[in-house]
Amino acid sequence: MDQHPARLKPLKNSKPTPELFQLPPLGMDNEALALDIRRYFGNFLGRDKYCRSSHYPYQALVLALRDRLMERWKRTRYAYEAQDAKHAYYLSLEFLMGRALNNALLNLGAGEAADRALAGLGLELEEMIDNEHDAGLGNGGLGRLAACFLDSCATLQLPVMGYGIRYAYGMFRQRIEGCRQLEEPDHWLRDGNPWELERPEHTRRIHYYGRTEHYRDANGRQHARWVDSHDVYAVPYDVPVPGYRNDTVNVLRLWSAAATDEFDLEEFNAGSYTESVAAKNVAENITMVLYPNDASENGKELRLRQQYFLASASLQDVLERWEIRHGNDFSRFAEKNSFQLNDTHPSCAVPELMRLLIDEHALEWDVAWDITRKTMAYTNHTLLPEALERWSVRLFGQLLPRILEIIYEINARFLAEVSRRWPGDNARLARMSLIEEGPEPQVRMAYLAIVGSFSVNGVAQLHSDLLTQGLFRDFYDLWPAKFNNKTNGVTQRRWLAAANPGLSRLVGEHLGEGWVTQLDQLRGLTARADDPAFRDRWHQVKRENKLRLAQLVKKDCKVDFDPDALFDVQVKRIHEYKRQLLNVLHVIHLYIRLKNGEDQDWTPRCVLIGGKAAPGYFMAKRIITLTCKVGEMVNDDPQVGRRLKVAFLPNYRVSAMEIIAPGTDLSEQISTAGKEASGTGNMKFMMNGAVTIGTLDGANIEIREEVGDDNFFLFGLTAPEVEATRNHYDPNAIIESDPDLRRVMALLESGHFNQFEPGLFDAIIGAVRSPHDPWLVAADFRSFVEAQDRAAAAYRDRERWTRMSILNTAASGKFSTDRTMEEYNREIWKLTPIAPEAQA
Repeated sequence: MDQHPARLKPLKNSKPTPELFQLPPLGMDNEALALDIRRYFGNFLGRDKYCRSSHYPYQALVLALRDRLMERWKRTRYAYEAQDAKHAYYLSLEFLMGRALNNALLNLGAGEAADRALAGLGLELEEMIDNEHDAGLGNGGLGRLAACFLDSCATLQLPVMGYGIRYAYGMFRQRIEGCRQLEEPDHWLRDGNPWELERPEHTRRIHYYGRTEHYRDANGRQHARWVDSHDVYAVPYDVPVPGYRNDTVNVLRLWSAAATDEFDLEEFNAGSYTESVAAKNVAENITMVLYPNDASENGKELRLRQQYFLASASLQDVLERWEIRHGNDFSRFAEKNSFQLNDTHPSCAVPELMRLLIDEHALEWDVAWDITRKTMAYTNHTLLPEALERWSVRLFGQLLPRILEIIYEINARFLAEVSRRWPGDNARLARMSLIEEGPEPQVRMAYLAIVGSFSVNGVAQLHSDLLTQGLFRDFYDLWPAKFNNKTNGVTQRRWLAAANPGLSRLVGEHLGEGWVTQLDQLRGLTARADDPAFRDRWHQVKRENKLRLAQLVKKDCKVDFDPDALFDVQVKRIHEYKRQLLNVLHVIHLYIRLKNGEDQDWTPRCVLIGGKAAPGYFMAKRIITLTCKVGEMVNDDPQVGRRLKVAFLPNYRVSAMEIIAPGTDLSEQISTAGKEASGTGNMKFMMNGAVTIGTLDGANIEIREEVGDDNFFLFGLTAPEVEATRNHYDPNAIIESDPDLRRVMALLESGHFNQFEPGLFDAIIGAVRSPHDPWLVAADFRSFVEAQDRAAAAYRDRERWTRMSILNTAASGKFSTDRTMEEYNREIWKLTPIAPEAQA
């Protein structure tokens, strides 16, 4: 291995005794914590009595807790090694971890001790928690799912390690100014990250550019090597992932790019120092920003560099650990290792593992391919064809020449297999090829992942069914046994136990604490749903959570939410298929009703919408602007008053969702049927007692199956009906035949919400009226309004609504990532749970 920092010299003459590695166990009581906090604050951080910043007490607390995690981390690792455990490695370009402090306190069982320790030092735990930056290393559900997966794997004591990228700038910070989204850098690392541990001794060298050189060894055997490359280093930073009160601590390893020590000496000698080190500066851009805008060629190249950087560094890391224990014997490698590819982003892992096994470890192609296909597993997260990544062959060949060669070889052998199955079917060969031919040939990354994996799964039953019937039908016909479903989940530790302490206490009083690791125990709440006293306590907890959410809305949006109103919430990435636009059209419908005096049996409603639009996504940004403009008009109208309020929450993030989910009454899950792979926000809301209004899409179907038709507000076309409607879709006829929709469109087209900016919403109006609207907004409007009316009527009956809320929480047991991870393990990874070594 190429060591990055030359200062890291191996021990030569020194021979450490076992005592070097052994320390007395650290206390978990408040006195021991307080002592360590004081030591870190005064000695390690060098602060004194004049320090008035909350940052340093927060860091001291984290460092004290991290010490305790390190004890458990080492004992976990030693147990895995002692039992020669099989490992799974979760490769994801996103990990939306959020804040770590509250989660660590919960899982360590140290919350009360830390609270008392800080109180004795004149500090408040809540202030320490608020001091932490969200680790926003993800765009949305995909990254948050990865974080929940790691939590569950540690709680289940599975030997699973996460691999990701340590972006210096995470998901952008969203600001709303003049009803428009503005993006600001999210430099979440500006104050450091006390949870992480830099591990420079495990630095890896990553190749880019250059060329392939073919040669024969002394025995006449053909080999290839990647030469004249421009290299960067991948430096690992480890973040502990604690299980729930079981002493297991797994690892998330995040890679940061660093320049090599080499530079152009000729340029330097010619006096051009800046040019001589330019490559060093470019190298570190690889992990600078989460998912750069890839509209430009440079942006595309940087994103591909990130994907290969993650795959290569992670695989090198795993192979070196294997070598340390087994040398160059890879006969049992597949038996002991699995790689889970989280969507197409890490697909480079397939040809990269081949390169490492063939070029670096001299295995024959067939042996290396057998290992690769027995270790790689692929999770797909999208039904949108445009979201299946493709890279131009030209760019791929320039940036990763050796990898492209291997992909072509994989493709040639794969197409020969297809040809043997379907002789002469050239159309099928073209459809299934890893290379999409055309004026600009493309590498199909999803197909690469499928061909190189032994398992391919979707993330909800409908999603998995649609994959095998549509996007991946050809591959399913070839390998039906390879495809399976793993419905997503969320971790109840963060999303109920930590985020909703009031409800957690109430549930614990009646069911005990077993539900924190066995979520299906929540079924025991069903018997309480008809108990008036229990319903009253449930309602009080919900109202307290709504007050907390109302405070957040007031602070961030300057809008007053009445906690007795129906809190109607849609927070998620802004995208046309998620149909925030349909939600806004309904708000306009309600506004028109109030203006026209049609307020009989009215249900006061507070509508909250939040989410980030991709910087280059014009329509998504316009939908944000429309939401805010409608909100301004509604909120400032004295005729409307408190009966309807609308707010757009800026900078939606994990820590905000921890307040939003417990305070929500009605969960909006209204994507066009057949477009949402699964969704996980729907599960967080359900777990916290929100009632869903939604289409039969993604995991909504399974949520409705669990909770029952009477406790779910269903509307809209089904996935087959959506496809059938496309052939004769006439939204203008629908608008003309629906008086309510006609009024909504007339008001929108009149410029009422953009009086000083003519034409501002023309694109939105055109999209709704277009017969080619893929999201069928007009088609589902009437059904949506009727479902909203049913929800409003149900909310007016407090006892009925509270009962529905209880039953939603009671039915949420299936949607724990503990269940999801148990299925991944039972059917894909086949790991053995292992407890840490006992405390010495």
